[in-house]
Amino acid sequence: MSIQYQTGFGNQFATEALPGALPEGRNSPQRCAYGLYAEQLSGTAFTAPRHENRRSWLYRIRPGVQHKPFAPYGGAADWKSDFGTLPVTPNQLRWSARPMPAAPTDFIDGMYTMGGNGAPDEHSGVGIHVYTATASMDDRFFYNADGEMLVVLQQGRLRFETEFGLIEAEPLEIVVIPRGVRFRVVLRDADARGYVLENFGAAMRLPELGPIGSNCLANARDFQTPCAWYEDRDGDFRLIGKFTGGFWQAEISHSPLNVVAWHGNHAPYKYDLRHFNAIGSISFDHPDPSIFTVLTSASDTPGTANMDFAIFPPRVLAMVDTFRPPWFHRNVASEFMGLIQGVYDAKAEGFEPGGASLHNCMSGHGPDAETFEKASAADTSVPHYIRDTMAFMFETRRVIRPTEAALAATTLQGEYYQCWQDIKKHFDPSKR
Repeated sequence: MSIQYQTGFGNQFATEALPGALPEGRNSPQRCAYGLYAEQLSGTAFTAPRHENRRSWLYRIRPGVQHKPFAPYGGAADWKSDFGTLPVTPNQLRWSARPMPAAPTDFIDGMYTMGGNGAPDEHSGVGIHVYTATASMDDRFFYNADGEMLVVLQQGRLRFETEFGLIEAEPLEIVVIPRGVRFRVVLRDADARGYVLENFGAAMRLPELGPIGSNCLANARDFQTPCAWYEDRDGDFRLIGKFTGGFWQAEISHSPLNVVAWHGNHAPYKYDLRHFNAIGSISFDHPDPSIFTVLTSASDTPGTANMDFAIFPPRVLAMVDTFRPPWFHRNVASEFMGLIQGVYDAKAEGFEPGGASLHNCMSGHGPDAETFEKASAADTSVPHYIRDTMAFMFETRRVIRPTEAALAATTLQGEYYQCWQDIKKHFDPSKR
């Protein structure tokens, strides 16, 4: 199957799988071509400013309203949206990679919540999850009314079959599914694992570049949105929805992936992290990690995001006479990190692909003892090439509350704090 994409970020796309399926001059004609139904999917308020407005018009074989009543769904038991109100441990936390499930498990039932903040019905905050899957969704479809989903593939290729078209993705690529979009996930390998950021807040967008100028970081032209594709298929299917943190299912007698044409900008997309053009210091000092931001979700406070998605890709460190790894720091923001492949340059061991770490508001963190000693003695007259790695960070303005399950998991590394215990005292008042 040949899959086609449209390039650009936030564009007003227009695409049709059959010639003439898109109406001309109006969004909802009295009669649509091919006997289709017109339906608008709005991701923002109707009156949102034009540059922030997200909506798409869909021309489909059957309207999205046609299904049986929803009833509670008992699956996705490890996918949580209630992060509690009790005090959160200030300890630095780190987890090993989550193992694959023994029984056949698809993308939805294989979701495991690590933590989060805010709430879906507040339209603010995030949920942070890890997925492990050993089966495709087959005759099950899903939509998330609580927020958009940023999927970071770590192991195994996936095909996202959506109302808007098909997306093939592999590790080192990300896929974003907007709020409300219906889709199915098909495994392209025997199993799959990765991370999911569930964004309850404003839709993600590219960060402003400011003095950087018009280029670098993630370029808009490298984002790919699917062209129209549809399936006209009847059968005994299930539509699963997530709404206010709960899960619901309804019988549906046809595939909801029946959109023959669409236009708008509320649509899924993918991005290859290898296309990110990193910016860094070429004189001295390590720059703030915000310089590695791929996507951001704005909040009601300018300059303070609901969520930033940043990556730490292959790059060259050329700063002279300076400490090149990230420095020791304590942040007002909270950081959840994951590793897709390779080794992260500020951690000697224990941070493995598929694993994760959490450093919450004002919890100290930074290089371990071995990394500090190595970097302190490094020859900074020559560049340091960081190759074959890709780490990422979900950074939020709110405290990330780990779930009880994550704190009790066998993958939690209880000795994580030990990596800083061997840091030596070098202070000598007699030596400048």
